[in-house]
Amino acid sequence: MRIFATLRIALRALRRNKLRSVLTMLGIIIGVGAVIAMVALGRGAKAQVEASIAALGQNVIMVFSGSINRGGVFTGFGGAGTLTIEDANAIQNEVSGVAVVSPEVRSGAQIMAGENNWSTSVMGEGVDYLTLRQWELEAGAMFTEVDVRAAAKVCILGWTTADKLFPGEDPVGKTIRIKNVPMKVLGVLKRKGASMMGQDQDDTIVVPYTTCMKRIAGVTMLRSINVSAASAGQLNDVQDSIADLLRQRHRIQAGRDDDFIMRNQQEIAEARNAATETMTALLAGVAVISLIVGGIGIMNIMLVSVTERTREIGIRMAVGARGRDILLQFLIEAVTLSSIGGLLGIGLGVGGAKLLTSIKQWATLVSPESVVIAFVFSAAVGIFFGFYPARKASRLDPIEALRYE
Repeated sequence: MRIFATLRIALRALRRNKLRSVLTMLGIIIGVGAVIAMVALGRGAKAQVEASIAALGQNVIMVFSGSINRGGVFTGFGGAGTLTIEDANAIQNEVSGVAVVSPEVRSGAQIMAGENNWSTSVMGEGVDYLTLRQWELEAGAMFTEVDVRAAAKVCILGWTTADKLFPGEDPVGKTIRIKNVPMKVLGVLKRKGASMMGQDQDDTIVVPYTTCMKRIAGVTMLRSINVSAASAGQLNDVQDSIADLLRQRHRIQAGRDDDFIMRNQQEIAEARNAATETMTALLAGVAVISLIVGGIGIMNIMLVSVTERTREIGIRMAVGARGRDILLQFLIEAVTLSSIGGLLGIGLGVGGAKLLTSIKQWATLVSPESVVIAFVFSAAVGIFFGFYPARKASRLDPIEALRYE
């Protein structure tokens, strides 16, 4: 029997039981839709993490003040001021492969500008901070090395802070007060968005690190040192060289714990990506289970169909249909159900992903690969779960089938 004739017979059989066919496809529709939506959610989260990591800058190494052991008690991260300005200068001058260095001090403060006030973070940084972070200015200019040496009362505003303190105004050239210290606004940063931890990166003020140390925070040690390697290939070598230099400068003997902590961009990206990939795999696994349940539903309905159509099968065999024709007919019915369900499921999955983005503001990313894989898998489910009922139908004895009531 020709394939197209078999296809027409299979489609005619499905049309005779429209409601049952739709209900059978429902499991595949939900399964494929769930696979696409869940994978899109996982890929969107991964893309968001990668964008947040990229916002740190290019080839960035972060050196943090670490912990020290006092009487068997560790002070923990940042518990000891162990980094100095001299350490930052030594990294810049003595470590090969270093592009730029920015010493960092942080503090929180209530900021006042005329009748407006706003609580935000104050970041003391070096002149190369914006280059390291690949952060551009929307207006004005960055402070200079002269400002750093003089601990000048100047600052750069993040976009959110500028909007809160000077709504609808140009803040460049105006004065704000940080802990009653007057600061001249030199520039405004472009929007950066949320960090990987969900914090608003634009809600900040950048000042020379010397200004923050002497006039705002009142400290003599750095919180951290941000370093940018000249290339990604040099990242690990530069990190190792910085560690060796700091151990030497801090007189840390072999076998003793470091009094600093180092992280690079690749390590952070790998850790975050591992978490998102695990989440994606779990979500996709749950969705695949629902797809398999849909396949079991197809098998169940096809077995019922074989029982109901036993006499029809006997008549077809009696007039010349071979076992493989019967097998092919029922396989086509199963694959048709799963394929149509797969196509409808694709629409459901893409629509569901867009709905999540619209309502919940969750990042989603539907990839063509996931759509193709989900459709092929749905068709494979139809073949796998439809084969047994089709094989059972093809092996019916024509005489017994004709006697069946």
